[in-house]
Amino acid sequence: MTANPVLLPKKYSRVIECFAKQQGISLDAALQFFYHSEVYRLVRDGVSDMHCMSDAYLAEELRREYADKSKIC
Repeated sequence: MTANPVLLPKKYSRVIECFAKQQGISLDAALQFFYHSEVYRLVRDGVSDMHCMSDAYLAEELRREYADKSKIC
């Protein structure tokens, strides 16, 4: 199933805002991380209906990815 292309940007903004609050980072930093993340690619491409997951779930997935990438750097 593919997501409605009109609704996806709104979904992205809610997820980014939730992620920024969780991590205590700026919206700009959260936005930059999101658009370079695997989570974004999966949601954008409609893999496993990720766009149907809750904003909180996607923000948590971003947090995990962020933590993993922080360990590498």
